[in-house]
Amino acid sequence: MEKKLIRIFEPSVALCFIVMLLFAAATFLADQPILAATEAGVAVILFVVYLGITQAKRRQLRDYILSTTNSRDTALSSGVPFPMAVLQIESGEIVWANAAFQQVTGMTDSLLNGKPEDVIDGFDTRWLLDGKPEYPVEVTIGKRRYHMQGNLFRPSGADSGRLMASIYLIDQTELLSVRDEYVRSRPIVAVVLLDNYDELTNNLPVANVSILDAQIDARIAAWTKDIHCLSRKIERNRYLLVMERKDLTALEAGKFSLLENIHSIVNPSGVAASVSLGIGKDGADFEESCNFAVLAVEMALSRGGDQAVIKDRYNFSFFGGRAKEAERHSKVKSRVMAGTLTELIRQSDQIYVMGHKNADLDAVGAAAGIGCLCRRNGKSVKIVVDTGNNVAGTLIARLKELDEYADAFITPDDAMLSADPRSLLVVVDTNRPDQVESRPLLETIPRVVLIDHHRKAADSIEQVVVDMHEPSSSSASELVTELLQYAADPQDLLPDEAKALLAGIVLDTKNFAVRTGSGTFEAAAFLRRVGADPTEVKKLFQSDLATTVARYRIVQCAKLYGHDTAIAALDYTTSRATAAQAADELLNISGIAASFVLYPDGSKVIVSARSLGDVNVQMILEPLGGGGNAATAGAQIPDKSVQAVLQALLASIKAYFES
Repeated sequence: MEKKLIRIFEPSVALCFIVMLLFAAATFLADQPILAATEAGVAVILFVVYLGITQAKRRQLRDYILSTTNSRDTALSSGVPFPMAVLQIESGEIVWANAAFQQVTGMTDSLLNGKPEDVIDGFDTRWLLDGKPEYPVEVTIGKRRYHMQGNLFRPSGADSGRLMASIYLIDQTELLSVRDEYVRSRPIVAVVLLDNYDELTNNLPVANVSILDAQIDARIAAWTKDIHCLSRKIERNRYLLVMERKDLTALEAGKFSLLENIHSIVNPSGVAASVSLGIGKDGADFEESCNFAVLAVEMALSRGGDQAVIKDRYNFSFFGGRAKEAERHSKVKSRVMAGTLTELIRQSDQIYVMGHKNADLDAVGAAAGIGCLCRRNGKSVKIVVDTGNNVAGTLIARLKELDEYADAFITPDDAMLSADPRSLLVVVDTNRPDQVESRPLLETIPRVVLIDHHRKAADSIEQVVVDMHEPSSSSASELVTELLQYAADPQDLLPDEAKALLAGIVLDTKNFAVRTGSGTFEAAAFLRRVGADPTEVKKLFQSDLATTVARYRIVQCAKLYGHDTAIAALDYTTSRATAAQAADELLNISGIAASFVLYPDGSKVIVSARSLGDVNVQMILEPLGGGGNAATAGAQIPDKSVQAVLQALLASIKAYFES
């Protein structure tokens, strides 16, 4: 409406001449024939001059348009072969358009100072002023789709100071339709793996196993019924699916309903079926897409299973994974890993053990367990830790009092100076390269052993020769204790080493309250037998009065979001240990299922998250760049304020509960 009003009040040349002639007629009627003739003559002269100027401008514009074609003779005979228009940049008006442009856009007369945005939705001239030769978005007019190109120019002559532009519409409807169909029909390879098939069929009669297999087959067939994919069972617990990209879009829209539907299949012992989906897309061929699918299903298993993972050429995408990790750890695997690790230790000149930044009791306890294994095989160990920036200072101090650990703890810089190609690096309690104590050391030593219980991140450590990654385990200390049971004798383990390992288990299980399995209690019983005193372990968790007051101050400022989530957003810096303890303390409040503590630390914001296991805090913090497991997670967000991180956290919590 505003544009129409502006056009009504804009001056019109034709109206000016009509007014001049009316004045001449009025003068003649007033008995002033000479003056009337003079006025009429001036009007005619001005009209002739106007026509001359207009024709000259049209010729200049026509010459420019013709100069943009490849052949002047062809242009003169057939005109510009595609829709074209010329704009005046200052006024944003169309000053000329060929018949093809008028036909495509529905314009009736291109000389009526039409606006391009009236016929092309959202059109603006910024791309031309920025020097870009092509309109940044696809143009849709009616049922046709176009690419728009253009350039700026200044016409010669009297209007050489005006900036103008020519635009061209190139019909790409058929080409874009073929492209879209190509994208929709790109091959997708998926692997469906029964996570707990052995548990489902354990000690079942053959007839019951057949019935269970039939139920699983029927459930997968029902899930793929409407997507026209090829589905084949390639192993007793593994299926291969081949589909098109548009079918994957449909499965994503359904949030991979198979993950939930398969849980309704329960064996006579009460064990519910669980599946992991690995999907490969954007591969150069079927082989590469299949390799992506295999990597994706391995990633799903390493994160606890019961989820879908999509692997493309660049990264992973995760869906599901809310269920508690089932205990799938195999003692056979532990025995094999123990033998392999022992052989690597014997072949290495120097062994380094490194945990995550700001090392805690679990990282230091696991490192002490590896120290025992090295001593058993006649090798010395170097534990890489920042002694001035950790939350296990009391444990480190007690270990340093032992002759075996007098020189064991070194800084990352000292480790870099002494490491060589025959060294072995054991990374414990983390699988992310950006979270290790020293990333340069990780990139320097070619042979790396990984022992971790956190869900594997998309950017996990790659150069791993032995990977003992068990997200169903309670802690890295539990995994190392299992290795020691097969690779060392009980008398090899010092009482203080056993105490360190038990402290790591107690820390990550919240005193055996969360994330415990049968292996957790077996490891704790073994450590108790070799000298770990629970009373001495409890002393490692004691804090002074100032720390206790600081912890309850954080609890006091926490606010309830939703019905079961507590968040404390601090405007002051505190220690990581205090924040973590406050997050644990919040879980002691009735009705709280998950807790988050945020605080500034220099240029970044630290988030400490805890849950009782029903809420997967790792999935909530993952979009913020964090990691961990379902019950314990953390994140470090650089270059943001606490309030900005709080809003991002609330959005992630909302997305988690709504998905």
